Amino acid sequence: MTVDAQCRDSSLHGSGEEMYALIKDLYPIGRSITGDGVRRTLEILGRQIPITVHEVPSGTPVFDWVIPQEWNIRDAYIQDRHGHRLVDYRQSNLHVVGYSQPVKKRMRLAELRPHLFSLPDRPDWIPYRTSYYKNDWGFCLSEVQLRRFQDDQDYEVCIDASFTDGHLTYGELALEGEQPEEILLSCHICHPSLCNDNLSGIALAVACAKFLQTIDRRYSYRLLFIPGTIGSITWLSRNEPLTDRIRHGMVLACLGDSGRFTYKKSRRGDAEIDRVVAAVLRDMRAPHDLIDFSPYGYDERQFCSPGFNLPVGCLMRTPHGKFPEYHTSADNLDFVTPAALADSFGVITGVLNILEHNTTYLNLQPKCEPQLGKRGLYRSVGGDQSRSMEMALLWVLNLSDGTHSLFDIAERSALSMTLVHSAAMALVQHGLLKECRAHADQIVTI
Repeated sequence: MTVDAQCRDSSLHGSGEEMYALIKDLYPIGRSITGDGVRRTLEILGRQIPITVHEVPSGTPVFDWVIPQEWNIRDAYIQDRHGHRLVDYRQSNLHVVGYSQPVKKRMRLAELRPHLFSLPDRPDWIPYRTSYYKNDWGFCLSEVQLRRFQDDQDYEVCIDASFTDGHLTYGELALEGEQPEEILLSCHICHPSLCNDNLSGIALAVACAKFLQTIDRRYSYRLLFIPGTIGSITWLSRNEPLTDRIRHGMVLACLGDSGRFTYKKSRRGDAEIDRVVAAVLRDMRAPHDLIDFSPYGYDERQFCSPGFNLPVGCLMRTPHGKFPEYHTSADNLDFVTPAALADSFGVITGVLNILEHNTTYLNLQPKCEPQLGKRGLYRSVGGDQSRSMEMALLWVLNLSDGTHSLFDIAERSALSMTLVHSAAMALVQHGLLKECRAHADQIVTI
């Protein structure tokens, strides 16, 4: 399948409405870094793509970390003396601080107040807070709700949650290609009802998995659906030998809003994935920002830790913490759009298409230019389109010395990857090029 054909076919699997529908299905589920919410999420994903679910027992060492106890919550509320729930987990799963300790007691507002979190500057929004690795508890509520509390009243406080020696759960899909070298796509699955920061990455990863199953794959692919931080640490600790196969990778997050694209480069800064994403965003004329790596953010910081230093960047639209709705109840179904999801899918598949077709060739007649006219590769009547193809043919012939990939040629010539690939295919058809791979000081043709 050609690059253009793959791009056209990708739209069948990257419907913004289809991705939005998946987000809508996942939105009500209360998720955390462990627990039944993660399992329910993966069960729904498993109806669409053939993921493998892994369970890692609590207490398992993973590098410098340990798999925590599993946390599940059944109900939570703050109730006044008349039995009215002023805060109710059943109304929003953001109301409870993630990994809160169980509590059941009556207390005055002065005692309760340190455990309440609101956003005074956004009085209608509920914040999202967690306490993963600290024994604590708390409630998140809107400022409007908080104003209803009175100093002289007792309140019944209940968090019906449990900590058990259970498991950390994550999903994985491995798709075999012609060669064992892999492209990694990763998203986090540990947030409750947050659409952009969590569910958009999941929906796009599922759409990519559907698309990849329909094409001829040169690369193998690995898609990870993991809890943030502890999930990537766990996967890396259990699969360290596999990391040598990873040639390119992207963490997918915050891709459903209408903001400009942001790509955070890998720790290497000039990896092929970094260059290709930049080229795709430029060629699509998508408003975007390219930012350097920093050891803060999503799971790219684990994949790019110095002991691995994998070529993994992070693709976002508006970055985490840079939009007011971030980690609040306003990151809801109204904040993400099918159009933005579809645009994000177009960028991702554009990147994958280039990586799939970025092979290296050897000019089989390297001494001066071969006569292209007698092979029908020069048109007798000129024009902008034919002139562009002629230039692509000449660039490919000149730089196909076994050390320059097609993307290298596209970058240097300022021609599109689609045009350069088409020129290479024409030259292969006429016996002027042959695919090769470089090994040390040798060039091996295939």
